[in-house]
Amino acid sequence: MFSYRHAFHAGNHADVLKHLTWLAILRYLGQKDTALQIVDTHAGAGQYRLDQDLARTSGESDAGILRLRAAAEAAARQGQHLPEAVTDYLDTVGHFNPDGQARVYPGSPWISQMLLRPQDKLKLFEVHPTDARLLSKQVEELGKGRQIDVLRRSGFEGLKGLLPPPSRRGAVLMDPSYELKTDYPAVLETLEDALKRFPTGTYAVWYPVIGRPEAHTLARKLKALGTRLQRPWLQAELNVGLQPEEGTSAKVAQGQHHAGMRASGMHLINPPFPLADQLRQALPWVLTALREPVGASWTVTEQSP
Repeated sequence: MFSYRHAFHAGNHADVLKHLTWLAILRYLGQKDTALQIVDTHAGAGQYRLDQDLARTSGESDAGILRLRAAAEAAARQGQHLPEAVTDYLDTVGHFNPDGQARVYPGSPWISQMLLRPQDKLKLFEVHPTDARLLSKQVEELGKGRQIDVLRRSGFEGLKGLLPPPSRRGAVLMDPSYELKTDYPAVLETLEDALKRFPTGTYAVWYPVIGRPEAHTLARKLKALGTRLQRPWLQAELNVGLQPEEGTSAKVAQGQHHAGMRASGMHLINPPFPLADQLRQALPWVLTALREPVGASWTVTEQSP
């Protein structure tokens, strides 16, 4: 149960999609003065070192944030303008690397805490013993104890007690590792329960696109859930493609999604109105920067009730 550590995958292409989207959501929601409750059901360690052992073991950031950053620098030298969401995402990562070396990658808790206003609250769930300790230590060092709670329990279960928030404004990020097959139905069950408790909240679900039956059906079931509950939804997927020699690798076929994962998605319920256009502008640029030669693609679909 505790074998997954996000530090191995920090800054990969899935993080680019997830955090670019999450940042755009929080920017929009922060435009209204009313207090916002932000919940991260699977927070991880908070922030990650890209130049140390865990991240360097996989090197996934090389083909993710580091490649995107290099493409942006090349575009700037040529006088090209980047999509707004891409610029904001890269500037946010740069905020945690004032020396310009991109050694630190901010996970979703660190992106969220950076945007906290005095009236906002952040609830972070993490059950992995090591990551929970690291997260608690990092949060303590921030000195935002009245605004940020680290909760060492299942986010699937803990979310129920937080909804609806007192201000009736909230955003929830749900991105389990999907290490366990039970994560797939748990996402759907937790999301449906949350929507019944707090139907107007903004919900963001990250999911892998991999060769596992549960993964194949999750995206479809997420769409069906939003339609059945008559909530607007948006779904974005990014597939960076394969090297020609990879073909249909055994790792992909076996469902080892972080070893062979080439695509992932974000499903949003009650998404901010501008988000679809922001992603349609950003994802073609991101794909150009990150794509491999075979099978790369992006999609953005949406539906209003």
